Amino acid sequence: MANIASQVKRNQRTERERDENRRLQSAVRTHFRRLERAAQSGDAEETAREHQELVSRVDKAVQKGALHANNGARKKARAARLVSGVAA
Repeated sequence: MANIASQVKRNQRTERERDENRRLQSAVRTHFRRLERAAQSGDAEETAREHQELVSRVDKAVQKGALHANNGARKKARAARLVSGVAA
């Protein structure tokens, strides 16, 4: 436990930031699972909608620093591969 007031505040801030990052990362994983489910169902319209939502979530997470840029690019590439499999 920190004794210095600035360190106590820094710990609180770190915890808030960690919670926000985990929320953003969780949202990305959730939308990826939803995209996989839509792709397996074969519904092209639903798959396209879920893909668009996933890309938006990934971009927001990268912008806010919750995901590294390369990690976001890799997730979007995998999602695009799923979508192209349904469209074909």
